[in-house]
Amino acid sequence: MTHIEQSADVSPLATIGNESSIWHLAQVREGAVLGKNCNIGRGAYIGPDVVLGDNCKVQNYALVYEPASLADGVFIGPAAVLTNDLFPRAINPDGTRKGNDDWEAVAVTIGQGASIGARAVCIAPLHIGAWAMVAAGAVVNRDVPAHALVVGVPARQIGWVGTAGHRLQFTDGAWQCPATGERYDQLGSEFSVPV
Repeated sequence: MTHIEQSADVSPLATIGNESSIWHLAQVREGAVLGKNCNIGRGAYIGPDVVLGDNCKVQNYALVYEPASLADGVFIGPAAVLTNDLFPRAINPDGTRKGNDDWEAVAVTIGQGASIGARAVCIAPLHIGAWAMVAAGAVVNRDVPAHALVVGVPARQIGWVGTAGHRLQFTDGAWQCPATGERYDQLGSEFSVPV
């Protein structure tokens, strides 16, 4: 059953999937689509027409601005921000206030199972690959490959992670997860799990 706290502000034009929860003071704007079993934390913001897949978790006070798109199982940590403006200004060069027609929103897209750490900032436009992990406090200003582990300001890759989120270790000619034993083959920046 879907749960929406009374203090949450959810547009009647948003689509909320079954078994999803929206907690205190969160805002979900018009046209937003949340898949089933999503969890939107206290004070989080989901912008107009943002799309979340199934089983996404957006932690307290995270800001997901339109037109972001999150695949299934994406984790957004507390106070993380997904931006949408290449040239942010409150006013036009002539001093008039900027309106919706005065700029073009650009997207952050995130692949299946990827995680964005607490207070990380993802500067659109960019794509974060499936199962990638962005460390807490990182500032991401370029695309992140699938399974990559990125840290710092600006974010840089320091390793690879598996589907369980643990850093992979290179052993016997392949990458291996120390938690699950899953082995990964690497072809360039692409990973595959051997069958």
